[in-house]
Amino acid sequence: MTSTQDGSVVIFGSGLIGRSWAMLFASGGFKVKLYDIEQQQITKALEHIRKEMKALEQSGTLKGSLSADQQLALISGCTDIKVAVEGAMYIQECTPENLELKKKVFSQLDLIVDDKVILSSSSSCLLPSKMFMGLKHVKQCIVAHPVNPPYYVPLVELVPHPETAPSTMERTYALMKKIGQSPVKIKKEIDGFILNRLQYAIISEAWRLVDEGLISPSDLDIVMSDGLGMRYAFIGPLETMHLNAEGMSNYCERYSEGMKRVLKSFGPVPDFCGATLENVHQAMCARVPADPAHLGARRQWRDECLMKLAKLKSQMEAE
Repeated sequence: MTSTQDGSVVIFGSGLIGRSWAMLFASGGFKVKLYDIEQQQITKALEHIRKEMKALEQSGTLKGSLSADQQLALISGCTDIKVAVEGAMYIQECTPENLELKKKVFSQLDLIVDDKVILSSSSSCLLPSKMFMGLKHVKQCIVAHPVNPPYYVPLVELVPHPETAPSTMERTYALMKKIGQSPVKIKKEIDGFILNRLQYAIISEAWRLVDEGLISPSDLDIVMSDGLGMRYAFIGPLETMHLNAEGMSNYCERYSEGMKRVLKSFGPVPDFCGATLENVHQAMCARVPADPAHLGARRQWRDECLMKLAKLKSQMEAE
């Protein structure tokens, strides 16, 4: 049985991402303090976590080696920020994606933390140099961007501020590994980080192909879900190249001219509005109506698929 770890983890914000982080850290045996300004928010979040963990345990997909009750016993709520950070070795900020709000949160934390705790943000696109600017504990600051939903999608992008200490990166990387996530080290900050830059490149070309009337929106999605996405669930684009020829050098010898020719034919960045937006919106609504009930049910289905895929991947890695 996993014993509880030394030092507590503070989750700053009890929304969807905060709750997922709390569950992940508890699954790794860490004591978790869930901080929010309103007790009502915390009560609601803890109840949500309890229901989710019990359901995961019943379906045999609860992470970690502790039972749901043992994990739940590790999570407590707190509305006093000073009490929350006392004895913490890691703080994960999960407030809405708003630069001014996040700067305010980190300025507040900067005044009350020690010189050892890691200050981490869940931001998906705000640059560390903007968020952590002027902080006294800047060496201890990092972005740890999870992928939604974090409990089922293990990637975490670690993005340093120019002044982040190498030890902050290493400790955060080790911590993410310990709770079963798949951290990647981004060498220096870049707008959109890595995941969204790749995602936006795909979205952009997908939009242009639909806009030019080359394919319907629903068929475009099939190209990814039943084509590229099948292999990308297990290997990335670079290993795909390596395996699709006699190694990477051979792939580039064979295909680089064709790749360059096609890449030069790509159009400008779309504006994501007008007739194409209407076309895509209608096609997506025909599949999943855009009301909360239908979207919620489809998200739940997506999460169940991701959970099964994660289970399959771990089984295959263990073989």
